[in-house]
Amino acid sequence: MTTKPGEVYRVDLGAGGKVRMMLVVSREDCDSPRALSLCVPVTSSCCESQYEAELPPPGHFLG
Repeated sequence: MTTKPGEVYRVDLGAGGKVRMMLVVSREDCDSPRALSLCVPVTSSCCESQYEAELPPPGHFLG
């Protein structure tokens, strides 16, 4: 599977997690040495952590 930055996928995080929407944040690289993509979970809960980023309302980026 080839992913592109900004795409959103439904991912099953297994027994310790749940099904969650994940946003691809890794860059696009045609000559990548590995088939890896970096994704972050999309959630509506906020912990006000320095590791969180606020996104605009869904209609603006999930189009």
